[in-house]
Amino acid sequence: MAKVLVLYYSSYGHIEQMADAVAEGARSGGAEVDIRRVAETAPQDVVEAAHFKTDTKHPLIEGPDALANYDAIIVGAPTRYGRMPAQMASFWDTTGGLWFGGKLIGKVGGAFTSTASQHGGQETTLFSIITNLLHHGMTIVGLDYGFKAQMGVDKVLGGTPYGATTIADGDGSRQPAQEELDGARYQGKRIAETAAKLFG
Repeated sequence: MAKVLVLYYSSYGHIEQMADAVAEGARSGGAEVDIRRVAETAPQDVVEAAHFKTDTKHPLIEGPDALANYDAIIVGAPTRYGRMPAQMASFWDTTGGLWFGGKLIGKVGGAFTSTASQHGGQETTLFSIITNLLHHGMTIVGLDYGFKAQMGVDKVLGGTPYGATTIADGDGSRQPAQEELDGARYQGKRIAETAAKLFG
């Protein structure tokens, strides 16, 4: 049974919902799944003024060395100016020891994100995550076109071949659509199945 980590940062809960869906999909692919989040690094006054969501059932990641315990790592974070936020970047900046030791080489990786608008940097944010995974030698699995719901233009939806996405609107009022959650499940399952082939 493949061991999968879903690692995320979420300011307003959209990525947290997507993380749960990714994990659900990975479990349906036969994996043992843990969900962890990275620490909030914004000052408390900023957190309060911006009304960040601070209640969650998911524990913090134990530290960078924990990544080595998994066959696959799926990373989710919202966009900040077209890239992953400092909270997630700061965590990956602590993984130099893992990189030096080649501890993540050959593991399976993937990314998912959210933006305020349709064209708010979803793909560049995904690539800002994926770049870290590639530097660690991981094999990337995106949201392939086997997931047909990302096709078409009749609805406003996230979705890109580079990873599952959702759109939050500028005030965070839009919640992930069913198709977006289904995309997250699909990607989670594909990553779990790929890890099982490599490590099962």
